[in-house]
Amino acid sequence: MSARSLLVRGMLVGLAAGVLAYLFATVFGEPPVDAAIAFEDAHTTSGDHDPELVSRTIQSTIGLATAVVVYGAALGGLFALALAVAYGRLGRLPARPTALLVAAAGFVAVELAPFLTYPPNPPAVGNPETIGRRTALHFTLIAITVAAAVGATLLGRNLAARLGTWNAVLVAAGAFVAVVAAAAALLPAVNEVPADFPATVLWRFRLASLGTQLVLWTTLGLLFGALTDRSQRRARTTQPTVA
Repeated sequence: MSARSLLVRGMLVGLAAGVLAYLFATVFGEPPVDAAIAFEDAHTTSGDHDPELVSRTIQSTIGLATAVVVYGAALGGLFALALAVAYGRLGRLPARPTALLVAAAGFVAVELAPFLTYPPNPPAVGNPETIGRRTALHFTLIAITVAAAVGATLLGRNLAARLGTWNAVLVAAGAFVAVVAAAAALLPAVNEVPADFPATVLWRFRLASLGTQLVLWTTLGLLFGALTDRSQRRARTTQPTVA
């Protein structure tokens, strides 16, 4: 299969994953966002309100849908390239389990591990003056976790012949956890949640954010693996037999 067709398939799968993630975010993510905005409005005087450039209705519908779907398409393209690199290099795994493994590794490295140190916050949480610093810290940690995931994969492959697959996976996973834990301990902490902010709202928003990403990555792994497996089976059945 050509790289172009693989990339197109990944982007189309990413679009579908983005739609599902948008539906999840709408059902589970928007209520805590509305509650956080209500909290912010209740603690802000009328003169301190910034002019609303985009209405809340547009933000929660067209804006959210556009952001999630475009992100899903871009992520799907990157996922396809990552799968192309991983396929055939993780033993004799066929396309479906390889896609699931790549999706699981991507979710852990890009979303879950950074989430545990710098979880997302709803409106009214966080100092606007530190948003640049907080964003830089978050992306720094993502870069570290992705590099650690790649390094752990290479380490596991190199150790598999000597230690066996199971032990090599355990050593690689331990190395990944150690690197990420050290990075989380060394990077500065961010504690900007107001003392009177509802803990339930914060918890539900963060769970919804993580759940949205889980839906996105799970759909990528399942759907891309299924389509690739079907394409491979179709290609095998159409190959001419050699007498």
